[in-house]
Amino acid sequence: MPAPERIVLQVETTTDDPTEEFLVTSLPGQPKVSFKQYAGYINIDEDHDRELFFYFVEAETDPASKPLVLWLTGGPGCSSVGVAFFEHGPFRTQGKTIVKNDYSWNKEANMLYLDSPAGVGFSYSKNSFFYNELNDELTARDNVKFLSRWFVPFSKYKKHDFYIAGESYGGHYVPQLADILVKEKWNLKGIALGNPLLDFDTDFNAPDIFLWSHSMISDDTYHLKNTVCNSSRLIRESITGSLSSECQYVSNITDQQISNKTSKFDVSADVCLQSQADVLVKKSRKGKDVCAQEETIKYFNQEDVQTAFHAKLVDADSWELCGRVSQTYDALDREIPIVGIVGELVQSGVRVLAYSGDQDGVVPFIGTRHLIKNLASSLKLKTSVEYRAWIETEQVGGWTEVYGDNELSFATIRGGSHTPAENQPERLLVLFQAFVSGNVLPSQ
Repeated sequence: MPAPERIVLQVETTTDDPTEEFLVTSLPGQPKVSFKQYAGYINIDEDHDRELFFYFVEAETDPASKPLVLWLTGGPGCSSVGVAFFEHGPFRTQGKTIVKNDYSWNKEANMLYLDSPAGVGFSYSKNSFFYNELNDELTARDNVKFLSRWFVPFSKYKKHDFYIAGESYGGHYVPQLADILVKEKWNLKGIALGNPLLDFDTDFNAPDIFLWSHSMISDDTYHLKNTVCNSSRLIRESITGSLSSECQYVSNITDQQISNKTSKFDVSADVCLQSQADVLVKKSRKGKDVCAQEETIKYFNQEDVQTAFHAKLVDADSWELCGRVSQTYDALDREIPIVGIVGELVQSGVRVLAYSGDQDGVVPFIGTRHLIKNLASSLKLKTSVEYRAWIETEQVGGWTEVYGDNELSFATIRGGSHTPAENQPERLLVLFQAFVSGNVLPSQ
């Protein structure tokens, strides 16, 4: 009698969790943590295979009750995901490994970091013509598409209080995205703008008086900037390819006096030297890892890191913190006025915080403070908290002023750079806690 036929059943296991494909079990060198993290791609244009890359970190405790915050880094063309690893993400790079960030924003919120637009970080478009069309409007539309599609697998976060935050050219990205979301009736609670570009002339002329007041340029050079060529004219001529001889002259003198051993992004800090970038951790006298950005670039270029992130390099030989998009992005978009959009958001009920690291020489607090005060006046918002110091662990964390019922506010971070979470993480966490809780900054 022949042996009975052996039947092999193949059983496919399925999961009811649509987020599982994005789950990051562990990053190389990562310490053990209790919260979940996700990363991957959301396709926003099937016809041209355009995909945006995200990194999502649940709150350390009770994520179900914490708000959701979308973070957009500026540039234009710098990676939000990369910035997370030397600013306010859950980890900080340290050589070939990562360590826990004690001042991570996911202590207070569920954090969603988005590489935008395509071409930034791990985000990409296989349509090469796309990069010749990059502008603010396209970026905003793509970011709306991303959010709409991201909320499909992560639908449980739809009912959470929702905020958007960003820095630098995020002063364009964040309000423009928020404006669309408000018009489409999204439940947006507030936006935070760090060292933001809001007005071309005001923000780009502010460095002239800032650099002079910090003894980085001479009285004579400051006089040249006021009478021959100020910074906004210099940038405008550079953008249009019509740099005049007088502006070139003032620019050369300015660069010589500032020195290439000084960073306008943090005028009080040391700079990372090429020889230091190979050291595990190199700290300045202030305790800041001056090579944090260089270490992050090395970490993200590890193959095992990209595998853990479910990431890939498309039309790029290596991962860059700030890549090609900065050269192809519509330069004239920098002149788009944003303050009016911010005012409309305030009037629609969206709470707005503008904050500035007071050691930033790129978009100094001088311009931002002036713009916010004038905006409050135009909106007829009364000053509810007069200009005063705010406190972090019994020390001055910065200065703040609040308008209306905390509808519009401004704050500085004492000692903060253009990326203040990088060198003043404790103070920025206090500011972030106040922002998402709807409170004013502590006075004692």
